[in-house]
Amino acid sequence: MVSAGLAYLQYHQILIVNWDKLQSTSQNAVSTLVNATTQISNHFNFTGSNNHTTSLTISNLGVPLTGSMAMGFAIGFMKG
Repeated sequence: MVSAGLAYLQYHQILIVNWDKLQSTSQNAVSTLVNATTQISNHFNFTGSNNHTTSLTISNLGVPLTGSMAMGFAIGFMKG
């Protein structure tokens, strides 16, 4: 959604977007956040019958969190 807005603003020459830099920055941010999320979920040592379920829940929560944080980082990086 954000990229569509950026493309629209660039099309109307309101904004100039360096797409290569945006892509590399967001990929690096997403990679770092995914690694951090994986390390956090591996760090917890859950015991009991819900061990597998709890671990899957933490891993699944990391995906939307990582995406939103990466976009926030990219927008903040662009604004300086």
